[in-house]
Amino acid sequence: MEFIPTHIQTDTEYMDIVGDLITNDKLQAMDEITHHYHTTRLRHSLSVSYISYKFAKMRRLDHKSIARAGVLHDFFLEDREEIADLDMGSHGEAHPKIAFENARDLTTISDLEGDIILSHMFLSCLKSPKPKYKESFLLSYVDKQCAITEFLTPANRVYNQTVDSLKNFIVPNV
Repeated sequence: MEFIPTHIQTDTEYMDIVGDLITNDKLQAMDEITHHYHTTRLRHSLSVSYISYKFAKMRRLDHKSIARAGVLHDFFLEDREEIADLDMGSHGEAHPKIAFENARDLTTISDLEGDIILSHMFLSCLKSPKPKYKESFLLSYVDKQCAITEFLTPANRVYNQTVDSLKNFIVPNV
């Protein structure tokens, strides 16, 4: 599965937790959808899932639920225009509900996993439900950090190239 970074593929515990989800054809279709301008919806979901999973393990939280919910938190195939046509509110309001329904159609979702999915837009969307669990807050935070990083990736790349090129610049003594 070329869409999965090597460091994630080699984490056998993580892959055992989410493997049944990421082999699903409908979920893999998210790798064809651009997300935050510079990644795909599936790659974004895997990043959010894996980083949340690692933090949850360190904090002795439910790392299995957060890993699974992270993969599913943006599990929708519609674009913004299609979501607007559904008359379910803004993109930020509607897509967690759609992701939750798609997740329930795919697998059994615990109350914790459901809360993580439904509340992941907390603080980004005024009508998003407040997270009920620590895991939900954690994933919501990681989701925002990943989104910002993904959005700024080209700017970071240009900045790093500029800094690297300046390292070789020698200013003559005057």
